[in-house]
Amino acid sequence: MWQAIKVFLLRKYYRYANAKSWQDQIAEIPFSVLRIPGSDGPLEARMFAHKDGADKPLILYFHGGGWVLGDLDTHLPFCQTLSAKTGCTVVTVEYRLAPEHRYPAAHDDAFNTTRWAAQHLNQLGPSNGTLIVAGDSAGANLATCTALELDARTRALISGQIIIYPITQHHKAYSRSYGEKGKGYALTAALMIWFWDTYLGGDEVDETKAKRAMPMLSRNIASLPPTFLVTAENDPLHDEGAAYAEKLRKAKVPLVYKHFANAQHGFVCSEGLTEDVEAFMQALNEWLGTLTSDVE
Repeated sequence: MWQAIKVFLLRKYYRYANAKSWQDQIAEIPFSVLRIPGSDGPLEARMFAHKDGADKPLILYFHGGGWVLGDLDTHLPFCQTLSAKTGCTVVTVEYRLAPEHRYPAAHDDAFNTTRWAAQHLNQLGPSNGTLIVAGDSAGANLATCTALELDARTRALISGQIIIYPITQHHKAYSRSYGEKGKGYALTAALMIWFWDTYLGGDEVDETKAKRAMPMLSRNIASLPPTFLVTAENDPLHDEGAAYAEKLRKAKVPLVYKHFANAQHGFVCSEGLTEDVEAFMQALNEWLGTLTSDVE
């Protein structure tokens, strides 16, 4: 009972806080509603079709929130802004959340949605026929875990991944930033531990069964597409994001890594159009410009 109340209140607060942060800053880009087939019924998605997107990849975006919080509304202002600032068509998905749907529900939804989007690119909004998987926090985890699992045919259509302060390893791996940056900021170490335990169904971890959720354990890193990776200094996830960037470098994955020295977890999607968000968008557009528009 108390778990259900906590989840309800956190979800309500997250919606309210994001809406307040973006108040009067929203790029009013209209969207259409999609129904994407899922293993437990159709998943609702929103598509922000941009008229200038024909020579750009379509961005498939997975929201953050620790696999427990977040929805199409919490990330509506950011996804509208993302489309407006990049000129890309953006599709964002309402994947299943814990505790109602525990691991691997969200990962299954992200994987199936990506394959569906790749198969229907010509029927979606303007794009150059390629796809970028993207997300923040838990959504970044879903994006990169999906990219690691894709079959070769689908992977050929993935031109890049955008992973914003990603979750890359279980909290029991422990990193220094969990201790140094685990209190006093938007995301605390205690909350991150609760997210993991809620999603996996307890604090006992079977790495073999939950390996799909831990990209740092993957031996398939070299298969990843060009990557735009963001970390924030005041974030318990900072160290694992930086370690993941280093793992990509060693695997020779084309990487642009941007660290925001004065930012905290959530700054890109949950604080409105700040100077850091403007800097993020500028760097993202520069990276997008380096991606090939040709699909063999």
